[in-house]
Amino acid sequence: MPAAPKQELFLMTLKQGLPAITPAYGEALAEAGAVCFEDQGHLNGVELAVSGSFTATFKIYWPEVTGQMLRCWNDEEFTTEQAAYGLSFLLIRALTEHTIIRRSRKGTGFDYWLGREGDEESLPFQNTARLEVSGIRKGDYNKVKTRVKQKLRQVSPSDRLELPAYIVVVEFRTPLSQVVKK
Repeated sequence: MPAAPKQELFLMTLKQGLPAITPAYGEALAEAGAVCFEDQGHLNGVELAVSGSFTATFKIYWPEVTGQMLRCWNDEEFTTEQAAYGLSFLLIRALTEHTIIRRSRKGTGFDYWLGREGDEESLPFQNTARLEVSGIRKGDYNKVKTRVKQKLRQVSPSDRLELPAYIVVVEFRTPLSQVVKK
């Protein structure tokens, strides 16, 4: 049986925006992702392995990294976090029926509300799920698994909402991602 064709994710599609992501912020997330992938020595088309509740392989493409981008995205921790957001948004859209419909407020235990395209103006909590994201610039599979466990604990206080939660941890060195549905 032939292997399934690899899916492709283009970070620059974030520049089109999402219901809760402006085109300008989407473009910034794409830049952060580009800086993280190139910092780890990857070339466009690198394969990202996804495990957890989903199993997939994606070829990832990003915009050309410029010196100005490197100077802008010089804070490794912040850049990695923003890059993980961008990649997780594309992964959620590719792997589920959800998109990003609203940023969550601090203290909720998760980063974003998920819903279906067009649901962003509907009543709160209808057809929604929670998204918690984390990024690791240089790690390994064990570090990713540990971070997933931390994030599962972090979203637990909001379990009372009785809505699914997706945990997405992206590691840029390998690269790999664990996407877990709780």
